[in-house]
Amino acid sequence: MLLFAAAGLSLLFCAAPPTQPGPAAGPVDGPSTPQPRPKVLYLTQSAGFKHAVLPLSEQILSDIGRTSGAFDATVTQDSAQISAANLATYDAVIFYTTGELPMDETQKQALLTFVKGGKGFVGVHSATDTFYQWPEYGEMIGGYFNDHPWHEDVTIRVEDRSSAATRHLPAQFSLTEEIYQFRDWSRDKVHVLLTLDPASVDLSGPRVKRTDRDFALSWTREFGSGRVFYTALGHEPAVWQDDRFQQHLLGGIRWAMGK
Repeated sequence: MLLFAAAGLSLLFCAAPPTQPGPAAGPVDGPSTPQPRPKVLYLTQSAGFKHAVLPLSEQILSDIGRTSGAFDATVTQDSAQISAANLATYDAVIFYTTGELPMDETQKQALLTFVKGGKGFVGVHSATDTFYQWPEYGEMIGGYFNDHPWHEDVTIRVEDRSSAATRHLPAQFSLTEEIYQFRDWSRDKVHVLLTLDPASVDLSGPRVKRTDRDFALSWTREFGSGRVFYTALGHEPAVWQDDRFQQHLLGGIRWAMGK
C-alpha cells in the first residue's frame, strides 16, 4: 500500500501543469483577387479623310495598355458602340476620327454625360477634325482643326513637364510630323502641354492662319467632373512607333482616367 501511495504521490508532483490557452489565431489570408484593369473604348471611324496609320495605331494602343498594365482597349470602327449602356462599362473613350460621325442625338448626349459624369475622353490627331456641326463636341475637345501648314521636322516645346503625359520629355525636342493649327481654340480654356516652336517653321506660307503664333499641340481640360486629354500628334507611323509618343499617350490616358 505504501509503495502504491508513494508512486501515486510521485506521479502527482511530476505531472505537467495545465496548459494555458494561447492567443487566438488570426484569419488566414487567401490569395488576393486581382483588380480588373480599367477599360478604354478606342474609336477609329472615319467619316472624312481616313488616315493610313489607323490599323497600326489600333495595334500599338492595345499593346501600350497591355504591356503597361494600365488598361484594356476595345477597338472599334463603329460609332454605334457609343451608347449609355455600353459606355457604362468603360473608364475612357478615345477618338481618332474624322468628319460627321453617324451618331444620333441620344448617342451624343450619352457621350457628353459619360465625360461630364467623371469619366475620361482622349482625342488623338484628327479627333479635332470631327463633328464641326456639333458645337458641344468642339467645346469638350477644346477646338477644331484648321489646316496643317507644315509636314516636316519641327521643334516642339514642353510647356508643362509635371504632367504624366510630358514628364518623360526634355524641355524641347525635334519630331517629323504633320502639324495642325486650330480655330475656336483659346489658351485660357485649356491647359497647354506641348506647343510648336514657331522659330522652327516658315510662318509666311498661305496656309498659316493664326497670327498670334500660338500653335498648341497637346492640352488637357476638365469637362464637368470628367477629364479631357488631346494630342495633335499621331499622323506618321514613325511617331506611333516612337517611345516618346507612346509614353505621352499613355500618360494622357492615365490622367484622363484619373489614375
